[in-house]
Amino acid sequence: MNPISFPVLADPTPYFAPGVFDDLNVQRLRMAYQSSRPFKHAIVPKLFQDDLLQAVKDECLAELNFTEKETDIYKVNQTGDLASLSFLNSEQIALLSSLLTLRDSLYSFKFRTFLRNVTGCGPLSGIKQDMSVTSYKKGCHLLNHDDSIDSRRVSYILYMPLPNYQLWQKEWGGALELYQTTEAADGIPIPASIPTKTIPPSWNQFVLFAIQPGRSYHAVEEVVVGGGGEDGRQRLTISGWFHAAQPGELGYEAMSSDHIPKSLISSREQLTTTRSDLKEYDDHSFPEGDGPPLPDSPLSDQHISFLSQFLNPVYLQPQTIKALASRFEAESSLELHLFLFAPISSRLEYGLRELDKSDELDAAHREGRVPPHSAGTGLNSRWAIKGPPHKRRYCILKPQNIVGRQGVSPLFAPEDGADEIIRRLQDELFPSPAFRAWLASLTGFLPLMYNVEARRFRPGLDYTLATWEEHDVRLDVVLGLTPNNHDRLEASEGGEEANGEERSGWPTGEWGGWECYMPPHGDEEDPAVYRSKTHKPTDELTEANLKRQNQALDNGGEIPMNLSPMHTSDEERRVDGPDGEEGPEDDTLLTVHPGFNRLLLVLRDESVMHFVKYVSAAAPSSRWDVCAEYAIGMVEADDS
Repeated sequence: MNPISFPVLADPTPYFAPGVFDDLNVQRLRMAYQSSRPFKHAIVPKLFQDDLLQAVKDECLAELNFTEKETDIYKVNQTGDLASLSFLNSEQIALLSSLLTLRDSLYSFKFRTFLRNVTGCGPLSGIKQDMSVTSYKKGCHLLNHDDSIDSRRVSYILYMPLPNYQLWQKEWGGALELYQTTEAADGIPIPASIPTKTIPPSWNQFVLFAIQPGRSYHAVEEVVVGGGGEDGRQRLTISGWFHAAQPGELGYEAMSSDHIPKSLISSREQLTTTRSDLKEYDDHSFPEGDGPPLPDSPLSDQHISFLSQFLNPVYLQPQTIKALASRFEAESSLELHLFLFAPISSRLEYGLRELDKSDELDAAHREGRVPPHSAGTGLNSRWAIKGPPHKRRYCILKPQNIVGRQGVSPLFAPEDGADEIIRRLQDELFPSPAFRAWLASLTGFLPLMYNVEARRFRPGLDYTLATWEEHDVRLDVVLGLTPNNHDRLEASEGGEEANGEERSGWPTGEWGGWECYMPPHGDEEDPAVYRSKTHKPTDELTEANLKRQNQALDNGGEIPMNLSPMHTSDEERRVDGPDGEEGPEDDTLLTVHPGFNRLLLVLRDESVMHFVKYVSAAAPSSRWDVCAEYAIGMVEADDS
């Protein structure tokens, strides 16, 4: 590639599209900016000369290295900071001369004056340059946030979508989403769960907006094109920020947060900690005359009678509980397969698949596209969106005032659908005294308070971002109910996969949705980069073992205790680094991929970050679970 040569001029005007700096254009943009909603922004349809931008695009693809980066909030392919171009030697500069010209034009005094006249943002820095080239290929996304960090004043995006000879189609994804805010009860603005405005990519289009803490909420919709065999489609952009004038520059003012209203807290600050709304247990959680269960005491007949309506009988056997308790004490987490009683689980798996079909969230209806934000939440649906999206977005069951049928047999009526079954798991099993006693026996901790939610993570829409409890330890109990891959290979009776072929989809992390625990990342701007493309080769073996245990119980035999590899192995926990190599041991504490009928128990220490990764539009179904969080106390043998 021979880059087009653009001579460096003191006046950058020739590099911009005709009329950009005309007074009438500036006035029009300023008026549009002031009246724009949901927050102040402006769109310049064509910013640069096309021959310059074509040359920049060619240089970016030929000469720059893109690194895949993935955290709880994004998945992108990105270059380093282009401010480093100033430190290249003459030979390197010759290969990137067009990109250098574009960068210097953007941060020139003339263009910064243009931005001030459009936005009224005040003096902007020419020496603090903050920009990079980002490629959104298939599966890439950026979740809801406000961009408020440090001295940033104006955010911008310059689009170079590929291929640039055709219009980018809406169904390809990649639109910039802008969110309206509403005032919460504490006076802090929060973004709505559904975007107010979307801006699809367009060649040479420039989008800018002032950064307002707690106001300028935006996201980038997942790109759903660009896979193998396609024509190289990708959402290629140059993006970054203009910062306030720095020391020594004209207009510099020492930064102070005193002038910022306390109600305008940035999305980053709001994510520092979370406080769950926990419920108190009923004072009569235990039968009259009984105290809290001790780790080595058997479950009462009353508790076993109730739990047997829900749980696989393997997990009610004293020897199984004892073995699992020992493992939990050593490792602080367990993953239990085939957890629910088989007749319940089979009805649930079929019913949840049918719910996705009826809501047009299954693979056949969507064909890999991002569904509407309202999908699965209509007036006749039992599900509603829970936000706010700068912290989370998923669906929960709408409240329903019903009298529980706890302890009545049969607990599940033949006419109960998946919605009703999952509601009973949420309202009757997880908060029950019997389940509380079972957890105490298994973990050695007594649940004191609880919060339970049935959750539906829709493909292409839903996730939670990393938050943590600052001062409290929690017991997380999550029952995964995500139906197995539609194209999953059938396992043999021995648990091995047909022809030894590798698995795909949920177990590999390519569809997202994994449950992740990470250590605190400190105060750096960007948390540790991670990827989760682990394989779980023991899943079938584990399920096969439990089936054999069930057969042994049915035949009146003993449970073979050597067949209980129910915990996620060290191999399964491995997390790859940015270049595919095994990542540092402290990148993640635990990663568990979606699965059906699996119970995850995790003792979560204070300050440990926890999230559910965004579920990709490529996923064949929603990710379902019942998630419980328990405040806990120690169970001791004396009256304390």
